[in-house]
Amino acid sequence: MLLPIITIFLVCFAPSYQQFPRLCTTREALISKECCPPWEGDGSACGASTGRGFCQDVEVSDRPDGQQYPFIGLDDREKWPLVFYNRTCQCAGNFMGFNCADCTFGYFGVNCNERRESVRRNIFHLSRAEKLRLISYLNLAKQTISTDYVAATGTYREMGNGSNPMFADLSVYDVFVWMHYYVSRNAQLGPGNVWTNVDFAHWAPAFLPWHRLYLLQWEHDIRKITGDWSFTIPYWDWRDASACDVCTDELMGDRSPHDPSFLSPGSIFSSWRVMCSRAPQYNDRGVLCDAMGEGPLRRNPGNHNRNSVERLPTSAEVEFTVSLPDYDTGPMDRTANMSFRNTLEGFGDPQTGLGNSSHMGMHAALHVFMNGSMSSVQGSANDPIFLLHHAFVDSIYERWLRSHRPSPAQYPESNAPIGHNSEYHMVPFLPLYRNREFFISSKELGYEYSYLLDANQRLLESMGPYLEQLEDIWPWLLLAGVSGGIIAVAIAMTVKIARQHQGSTSWPRMKKWKTTFTAPERKPLLLSSDVEPNYSNYQTAM
Repeated sequence: MLLPIITIFLVCFAPSYQQFPRLCTTREALISKECCPPWEGDGSACGASTGRGFCQDVEVSDRPDGQQYPFIGLDDREKWPLVFYNRTCQCAGNFMGFNCADCTFGYFGVNCNERRESVRRNIFHLSRAEKLRLISYLNLAKQTISTDYVAATGTYREMGNGSNPMFADLSVYDVFVWMHYYVSRNAQLGPGNVWTNVDFAHWAPAFLPWHRLYLLQWEHDIRKITGDWSFTIPYWDWRDASACDVCTDELMGDRSPHDPSFLSPGSIFSSWRVMCSRAPQYNDRGVLCDAMGEGPLRRNPGNHNRNSVERLPTSAEVEFTVSLPDYDTGPMDRTANMSFRNTLEGFGDPQTGLGNSSHMGMHAALHVFMNGSMSSVQGSANDPIFLLHHAFVDSIYERWLRSHRPSPAQYPESNAPIGHNSEYHMVPFLPLYRNREFFISSKELGYEYSYLLDANQRLLESMGPYLEQLEDIWPWLLLAGVSGGIIAVAIAMTVKIARQHQGSTSWPRMKKWKTTFTAPERKPLLLSSDVEPNYSNYQTAM
């Protein structure tokens, strides 16, 4: 009962924020190709009057792409965002956003000059209240229409080169679902004719930087609609798991007792409706996702195709992946050998490092294992497990960055598949970000992972749920202690009264009894250098 009440309260009283800025989807903006909305603080475009940012020409890289995509001028995502806009806000200092109204990642305050580091935590280390808050926030994002962003439902050409805008309203959560669909969709060559070997966020070097930004932006927008600036996305550590540990009604939803392909009615997520999940139908019709509901969320973990994925990744496979020294290699696609990126993404064998593996591993293995909405690349973000999963993938990326400390030159400047060169703007983000900007440690972006903290901090963080349980039961422990004390006093008084009653007549007999049955006095233990302490048992006990 508490969860719906919290959700209704937040939906009614929280503002909404979030990709294609609504203010830039008018006929005038599309024809002029300018996306420089005013900042409310001073009323000027990009907050230029107070130095927050400026409306500037978009500069795109002319470095050559790889040969995986042989077309030019066919897809709206090429040289993003020039098909739609050639002038956008360029923010200064620590300001960020399509109109420079926000603070960049890791900075807070009115003037964006307060530096703070957030910690993403293991979902099983959250307290009961924190788990409830997570579910409430997710549902709030799903139910709240975004006032800042809309989704494109047609190509620029279908929009009459801007004269007939085609956009749809979406919830804050579904804007991110649409983003993941749009960046990974097939290139439309005409009805029933598509080019599938293209993806601006997968199968190539930008996979990890793109998803790092994606999670940061998602986290940022949840903070904005809730006003909770301490919120962070938790992660699910799936190493060596044999089942979906987070698939419970307390967390991401259990199986339905009526159909294992759906979620339990005891989970709020069973009422969710997915979108942008029917790629084959869009391809056959030669259209984009129309942003309409397409049925309930699906999931059937473990009942997947074993020929593709044998099991969930192991700790040993994660360690092997992190040990690979090269970020990407060769053609920088799914065939790359001994590539950290390709192995972590799941197309390199996590035991040999060889690309184009016959079995999917690591990141991809989890998607296939979920056997439902998560198993579709374009529609996978419909399932909230996506966030927990990718937070852990991002933490493995962070481990690699800290272990190998790569130079910026390790990230390719040219000849990567289209969308993946270092200077390419990430599709479909507005404001604009380049791939290389997220080839850096999470600490530079203002966040950390709890299991990468030092030992003392990790211990304190993991004790949270146990301290909460102790807080719940301490009145009972106190009552038990008081009751035990009363009983002990009563027993002591009873013994004392009995001894007094026996008096002196029984004392000689008791003395004789004690002499007969009392064990002889033992000598104290001697500590000697000749006797070696049993340190191994001590350590084992600890």
